Formats: sequence, C-alpha cells, structure tokens
Amino acid sequence: MAITLTRPVPERRSAVWLDALILVGFAAFLFGAASVAREWSQPRNLTVDIDLSLRSLPKYALYTFARAWLAYLLSLLFTLIVASWAFYDERARRFILVALDILQSLPVLAFLPVFELPLIALFPHSNVGLELVCVLAMFTGQVWNMTFSYYDSLRGTPPDFRMLGKLYNFNWWNRFWRVELPFGAQGLLYNSMVSMAGGWFFLTITEASTIGNQAYRVPGLGSYMSVANDRGDVRAVIYGIIAMSLVIVVVDRLIWGPLVSWSRKFKLDDFGTGGSRKSRLQLWLARSVAAQQIGAFLQRGKSRLIPPPKPPTAAESLVPPGTPPAQRGKFNRGLYYVLLFVLVLLLAKGAQSIWLLLAQVRGSEWLIILRDAGLSFARVLAAVLLGTLWTVPFGIWIGLNPKLSNRFQPFIQFVASFPSPMIYPALLLLVLAVGGTLQWGAVLLILFGTQWYILFNVAGAAAAIPNDIVCCADILRLSGWRRWQKFLIPAILPGLVTGWITAAGGAWNATIVSEILTVHGHAYEATGLGAYISHATDAGDFSRLTAASLVMALIVVVVNRSVWKRIQSLANERCRFIT
Repeated sequence: MAITLTRPVPERRSAVWLDALILVGFAAFLFGAASVAREWSQPRNLTVDIDLSLRSLPKYALYTFARAWLAYLLSLLFTLIVASWAFYDERARRFILVALDILQSLPVLAFLPVFELPLIALFPHSNVGLELVCVLAMFTGQVWNMTFSYYDSLRGTPPDFRMLGKLYNFNWWNRFWRVELPFGAQGLLYNSMVSMAGGWFFLTITEASTIGNQAYRVPGLGSYMSVANDRGDVRAVIYGIIAMSLVIVVVDRLIWGPLVSWSRKFKLDDFGTGGSRKSRLQLWLARSVAAQQIGAFLQRGKSRLIPPPKPPTAAESLVPPGTPPAQRGKFNRGLYYVLLFVLVLLLAKGAQSIWLLLAQVRGSEWLIILRDAGLSFARVLAAVLLGTLWTVPFGIWIGLNPKLSNRFQPFIQFVASFPSPMIYPALLLLVLAVGGTLQWGAVLLILFGTQWYILFNVAGAAAAIPNDIVCCADILRLSGWRRWQKFLIPAILPGLVTGWITAAGGAWNATIVSEILTVHGHAYEATGLGAYISHATDAGDFSRLTAASLVMALIVVVVNRSVWKRIQSLANERCRFIT
C-alpha cells in the first residue's frame, strides 16, 4: 500500500494593502462624485475657457468619464425596458423597431439642437442643462446597438428555458434575472463595450459644438482636444491622447475585463466546461477582507431582491402558467392606450414642426441633398464591406479561444474605444502623403469608427457557441470552406447581421466627422451628406438640417427593411438553433 504525502494548502491570507487600496478607491469615488456635482451646480457658462495645461487633464478626464457612464447607465435602462417591451408586445413591436431604425440612423448633430435649446432654457442658472445635453448626446451614440442586441437575444432564448421558467412559476422579475438576462449577458456585454466606444467617438462634438452663432462648450477631454486642434497646439494634442488612453485602459482593466470573465459562466454548455475564469483583479480582491464584506453585503441584497422561486401550489397548478389576472390585464390595456394616445399627440406635433421646416427647402436644394446622399451611401457601403473582410475571421478566432480573447481583448477594447476623430488629422495626412484626397480617404476614416460594431458582435456570437456544437464539428471533421459554410458562418450569422445593422448606422453618423476636417488651419472637405449636415448645423439652418437628416434616416430604414431585416429573419429561422 503506497502512502502519498501531500502538502497542505495554506489559507490565503488577507492583504492589508488591498483593504487600504479599496478604502482609498472608495474615498476617491466620493471625492470625484462631489467634484462632478459641484461642476454641474456652477453658474451657467455656455463657452467655458479650456485650460490646455497638463494639470487640468485629470479634472477634465473625470468629467468626461462621469458623463460617459451616466449615458451608459441610461442606455442600459432604456435597452432592458424597450427591448423587452418590443419582444412581449406584438402590437407595439412593429412601431418600436421602426422607431429604433429611424433613431439610430439620425446623426448626432440632428439630436443636439433638440436637446440643447430646451434643456438650456430649462436650467438657466446652472450647468445642469449643458451637462444633460452631453449625457443625452452620448446616449444617442450608445443605446441603439445595445437595444437591438438584447432584443435579438430575447428572440433567441431557447424555448425549453422559458418552459422551465413556467414550470417553476417564475414571475416577470425572476424570468428576467434567471433566464433572459443571463442568456443575453455575453451579447449585451460585448455591445456595451462597443457602445462605450461609440460614445467616445463623438466626444469632441458632444462637449464642444456650434449651432448657428452660438458655441457650446463644457470642460472635458473632448473640448480639450477640440481647442487644442483649433489652436494647433501639438503638445496639448499629445497630452489629450495620453489622457484618453489612460482612461480607456483603466476602464478596461477595472470594469470590462472582469465582466467579460464573469459573463462566460452563462455560456450554454452541455459538457460543463463553460465556467468563468477568474481575472487577476478578482483573485486580488479575494484576499481583501473589505472586498469580501462588500461582496457578502451585495449577495444578501441580491437574495432579497431576487428571491428563489417557489414551486406552484396545488391551486396554482390548475391555472395555466403565465396567465395574468383579469384586473391587471385591464389595467395594462388601459395604460397602453393612454401611452399610445400621448405618443400620437407628440408625433402629430413633431410632424407639424417638421413639415413647416421642410416647406422652406427649395427644390434645387433637394437635388443637392440627394446627390450628397448617394456619395455618402457609397462610402458607407465600402466601409462596411472592408470591415467585414477582416472582422469576421478575427472575431470568430478570438471568440472561440478564451485565452486569445483574454490577450487581445484589452488591445481591441483600447483601439475600439479610442475616439477616432482625435487621430483623423494624422490619418488624413497619411492619405494625402500617398497622393489621395478626402473624397475616397473618408472611407478609411469611416472604417476606423465603425468596424468595431461588427467585430464585437461576431466575437460575442462566436463566444456563445456551445462547446458540444464545436466538438460535433470536430468529430465530423469539418475543415476548410465546408467548416465555414456548414458551421462557422451559420453560427455567427445572427450576431453578424446585428453588427452590420449597427455598423451601417454608425457609419452614417461617422460621415459627419469624416467628410469635413480641419488640419493645421486648412479645411478639407469631401462631397457628401455628412459634410452637408455639418455646414447646416454651423449655419443654424434647421430647415436644411432637418431635410438632410430625414433623407439619411429614410435611406437607413429602407436598407434595413429591404436588406438587413430579411437576412436577419433568415438567420433567426435557420441558424438560431446553433446558438
């Protein structure tokens, strides 16, 4: 009989320095929140002076960080409510999806006058109105692909999962927390990362804009870079790029990295190998007594917020699962018609205002808008096709390999999150150096801002493929083109179509900052709808701005309905069984 001596595993000792670091971080959070609140409550200043010195950057980075995360929380709340509403309410679904198509196709500059004029008038004595304008503008750059992604995951939730929820008598709250949100966690997280990148993309526009003769500017990294570029201060531009890079790296390491590791435990997996791998930050926090106490407190709160489901009683088992009480149905129906009536009134008022503006646009101006729209459409299509060529194979590669994802994800998140307009002057100089012009160089600029929508959706779809399906493909010895045709492309097609839809919408928005650019005091312009909208906004010509924005929205909606939605329906019907 052999005796094996094993070394006892030592207990993991608490690290005092981690406790101190957590307390310092908590104090820094409170101090930062107080600083942001103090800035919001300052007397209103529509064009604050931007200090380009190095010492001002930490404060500006804090303000920008706060606006971006307030916009993200608002986007997340909007996503969960509106996507669930569209999924469960068949009557409202067709209107909600069309509205989302239209709203995602509208450029950010079309939202700015709608937000700025009322909110600034609503808060005449403080900066709250201007700050809310920035938050809502970032919100419009973040929310649409998140909503489409979560709605897509609701449609793809396996029927047996929902049936188990009915058998356990789940109410809507338990169904949301225990079935729907876990199933959509990976797709929602990947789209959250690209949404944050979308918010950063228009940072210079949201924090420093001009409408007519009035300039609006709030302190932040976007306004810092805008002023630095206008003044040609190369040193300040480099400082701004470094500060933006540090913000992105910190957010990725402290927030997105741990969340990506955590989300993998929700992967559908019959082999039991879909557990989440602890990140280095999680392992460090496990040694902190303060972190453990905070975690225990949050767990107790979660247990109270999400109580375990109770099996149905004998009396309840006689009622079909999910049958709502009659009174609640009447209340819901009445509330629905009230909301519908209010919505119709708002739409009628908006339609009247739009008609009055469009009546001021001459026929020759419509011809110019249509010509510019055709040129921008060609650039958008070229950017989406070029982005697809490399994002699909690369996204599948890292999505199916968690180790590679852990290595590449920080770099990808950094590149995707970095506001491309900050480096557009350098890209334009590169295009000019090879003998090009902005007419075709704008495709490269648009590509830098939109290819990440496709990459993150493909990577999220590939990461969600169950391991048993991957093993079946290996057993069948699928390789080469047959592996792509029979397995990989069908598996990621629902996510790829979602990426195409959001990338196309983002590309139309990117035309605004890609078709007109100022470098070292010299203006470069490409003929297109984005440049047209920029000129109309700077001139304060709301009739031309409305006309161009509606043409852009109409093009996006028609393409979505006639092309993307048909492909998406085909993907959901024939390929959804894989994921």
